[in-house]
Amino acid sequence: MASPNRQTLFESLAIPAAVARLAIPTMLSSLILVLYNLTDTYFVSLLNDPIQNAAVTLAAPLMLFLNVINNLFGVGSSSLMSWALGQGKPKAAAHSSALGLYGALLCAIPLSLCCFLGRGPLLTLLGADARTAEATFRYIQWTAVWGAVPAVANVVLAFQLRAEGAAFHASAGTISGCLLNVLLDPFFILPQWLDLGVEGAAVATFLCNCVACVYYLVLLAVWKGRSSVCLDFRRARVDRPTLSSLMGVGVPAAVQTLLNVTGMTILNRMAAGYGPAVVAAMGIAQKINSVPVQIALGFSQGIMPLVGYNYASGNLSRMKKSILFTFRLEFVFLLLMQGGLFVLAPVLFQGFLKDPEVLRYGAHFLRGFCLALPLLGTDFLMVCVFQAVGLGKQAFCFAVLRKIVLEIPLLFLLHAVASVWGLAYAQLVTEILLLCVMLPMFCHTFWGGPHKTV
Repeated sequence: MASPNRQTLFESLAIPAAVARLAIPTMLSSLILVLYNLTDTYFVSLLNDPIQNAAVTLAAPLMLFLNVINNLFGVGSSSLMSWALGQGKPKAAAHSSALGLYGALLCAIPLSLCCFLGRGPLLTLLGADARTAEATFRYIQWTAVWGAVPAVANVVLAFQLRAEGAAFHASAGTISGCLLNVLLDPFFILPQWLDLGVEGAAVATFLCNCVACVYYLVLLAVWKGRSSVCLDFRRARVDRPTLSSLMGVGVPAAVQTLLNVTGMTILNRMAAGYGPAVVAAMGIAQKINSVPVQIALGFSQGIMPLVGYNYASGNLSRMKKSILFTFRLEFVFLLLMQGGLFVLAPVLFQGFLKDPEVLRYGAHFLRGFCLALPLLGTDFLMVCVFQAVGLGKQAFCFAVLRKIVLEIPLLFLLHAVASVWGLAYAQLVTEILLLCVMLPMFCHTFWGGPHKTV
């Protein structure tokens, strides 16, 4: 992206326009990503086989684990790039980009091997049993064994393109791959075509990620010399200050995702004790609820380059205005989505499985999950701001507080008190308690006194 355009976007463009230019493409790519996951779930559900739907749900924590790598190197390197660009150091931004990309690839390859060689213990850990193990591994084989490298590479490159203000092109790669996935799903999954079932959904996802990678590689070849995103592995400088700064932001983001994986695995294992119908209902409810969640997360991640750039350049007034504007939009949107999902929960489930047991459990789960939406969006925004300005320790503390101290113990407590019905409300109670801690600290950090730039 040309430097003058970047400076205008980050330094002088009106706040609503700057937020829109950065956040809307990111939000759309997050939304498309969720919709193609829903498309996978929809076409698999047409097979009317709860076991294949359960396989997608059981594999979800492993798919989320890939985001541990994405956040470690994607969030870490993109934050460094924003700081460097805000301080007028494009060469440092290129070094950070190369380090983030190749660090992510060096982690993805061993993960692929571990998933293949250790598939037996892995399936047990995910909660698969004799009924669901085969279908679950067929899904994992394409998404995590063969697909880990393209899945990681395309996300890290998208993070880095957003860091220099190219949010539209970052999202275009994701969206193009996802649209291809939607088109290929029925062809690979349904019996009248290739009849691969749940494995077909995984093949389509693999191809989607490959297409996104190709888009970014072609784009960067065309932009050669005009972008700070660097594909030259020789520029992946592993000096102590750069590595320390990347880890300072990336490790808390990765740990936060890892704890999300742990929480989801525990939730799925608890649901698995009640049979495939409950697991399928839980998975579909999570997918539907993830639509507004990912939109909010996309908005929060979208403004990270704007926040990081202005924090590094010392323009704290513009940074604060950007945060407040984004908060108002997110909160109102999530409040409306909360009401819509609560009222329409039974109707939404009828589009997936007609099984009365799945409908009964699914509507209950979705209503419980959606109650946490406005609070969850607020917490997302605060964590993203902490990450954007390099305060990774605070983000790490909140991740530990959310999962280890609050949500996981609450899952066991509510499960003991109300059986499977209590699992839907652990997140709501968690977000209420977490917000009581996060909000005062956030306000004190950014509105309560003097600040130091990175």
